[in-house]
Amino acid sequence: MTAMTADNASDLEPTIFSAVITPHRSLGRVGFILVMLVFGVSSFVAGIVFLLAGAWPVFGFCGLDVLLLFLAFRINYGRAAAYEEVTVTALTLKVRKVSHRGVVREWVLNPLWVTLDKISHEEFGIERLFLVSRGKKLAIGNFLGPDEKTSFAMALSAALNEAKRGPTRTVIS
Repeated sequence: MTAMTADNASDLEPTIFSAVITPHRSLGRVGFILVMLVFGVSSFVAGIVFLLAGAWPVFGFCGLDVLLLFLAFRINYGRAAAYEEVTVTALTLKVRKVSHRGVVREWVLNPLWVTLDKISHEEFGIERLFLVSRGKKLAIGNFLGPDEKTSFAMALSAALNEAKRGPTRTVIS
């Protein structure tokens, strides 16, 4: 008979709440291609007009702005690879942040000591969310909009309250 390690014990624990938070990107692949085509064609036409008018250096700048827009979109889509994972069990609250470069940072907190702190604005709703434990703050949900932060905060608060109540058993009669 083997003894169960602490890692195995946490794996067997039922999950109360689990969420993966990813950055929102409203422009898909087809939209990106359309925007680049429209912008590229209009920039090329404007460049030709300036070229025919004798302002030939402007033609090069019209191509440069298309290249810069393309690079800005590439950087934006590259940053979309970042995400946050939040998992709550009766014994642990795990927050795992993965950057767009793949750098992983992980925090394991006791849900009994964690409170959810919010910075709200009257007109816009929740602007920032923090997990506070032992006087230290951990920002979460930065990818979310105000309405999504409200929904996420309500679900996470309910999960933390359930974890604070402790495991419940159903009585079979």
